[in-house]
Amino acid sequence: MAIGPVQLIVLGFNHPNFHGEVIAELERLRETDTVRVIDSIAVYKDADGNLEIEHLSNLTKEEAIEYGTKIGALIGLGIEGEEGMEAGAELGAERAAEEGIHPLSGAEEWDVLEDIPNDSAAALILLEHHWAVPLRDAIARAGGFRLSDGFISPFDLVAIGMMRTPRPADNNLKEIGGMTCSEHAG
Repeated sequence: MAIGPVQLIVLGFNHPNFHGEVIAELERLRETDTVRVIDSIAVYKDADGNLEIEHLSNLTKEEAIEYGTKIGALIGLGIEGEEGMEAGAELGAERAAEEGIHPLSGAEEWDVLEDIPNDSAAALILLEHHWAVPLRDAIARAGGFRLSDGFISPFDLVAIGMMRTPRPADNNLKEIGGMTCSEHAG
């Protein structure tokens, strides 16, 4: 199994009203081999500031062991070269077989949890973009390599457009998702 690019996504939810829709969509993406949830935590902070934390992963035990082997090997390679790679692979496989893969465990240690307002929730999702493996391999075969990467949201594009045009009068503005956008196209 090849490992695709891994991304940590941190999401916030005001007054959460979960019905399983997010988990169902992650499962659908898993079934199509698009993404895999390596680990995730959902954190709910009640009105008094108390935290409730749940873990989720959609890896099978075999996949967890394989991830543990590869992650351990890569970390070991960085520490002690080839000898470290072998030792890291063995240790990673053993830990994954016993405990699974939970890099987000110890949720209380994440700084972002302090920023969650009371009576809201957050999700930290460690997501593998499995769809990118064939593309990455094709780029490598062509002699290419990653210089940089990043995600641009639609709101980033709106902000770029707003910076390039004169601002309309305030009475023609409305707020969308925390951003102020012009109501006219002109």
